[in-house]
Amino acid sequence: MDDYTASLPRKRMGAGVLFVDASDRILLVEPIYKDHWEFPGGAVEADESPYRAAIRELKEELGLSVAPGRLLVVDYVPPRPGRTEGVMLLFDGGQLDAAQTAQIELPPDELRSWAWCTEEEAAARLSELLARRAVAAAKARREGVTLYLEDGNVVA
Repeated sequence: MDDYTASLPRKRMGAGVLFVDASDRILLVEPIYKDHWEFPGGAVEADESPYRAAIRELKEELGLSVAPGRLLVVDYVPPRPGRTEGVMLLFDGGQLDAAQTAQIELPPDELRSWAWCTEEEAAARLSELLARRAVAAAKARREGVTLYLEDGNVVA
């Protein structure tokens, strides 16, 4: 690696998936190590694409072998105390049917539970940032677009 490339800043990257049920409720998971709920997903590992990370995380977190659909949102998250800046991607997982939902198996060392939530219920369980991202992702899914966010706020 040349000096210029080595000097470039590094950003965290995460990939998540938005699933809905027949009533358009959002699937959220409750981590055992956080005080708020999240979308299924997680960190993108070294030499892994965000799409592959989403597939891996779905298998690890839900026990589902599902390939997500299109990209719904890209969210640039500025640095915070104790966290570097990052880029988070949220893919459309589509609608899970009853048979798929029955196959969900959580890793007990990582996730406490999961739930189907209306947008309002999701906003109460998610962090403020993730609640803004959820609203944007639901809008992107309904309108068939991809949205660019900064700190959960729609920019373009």
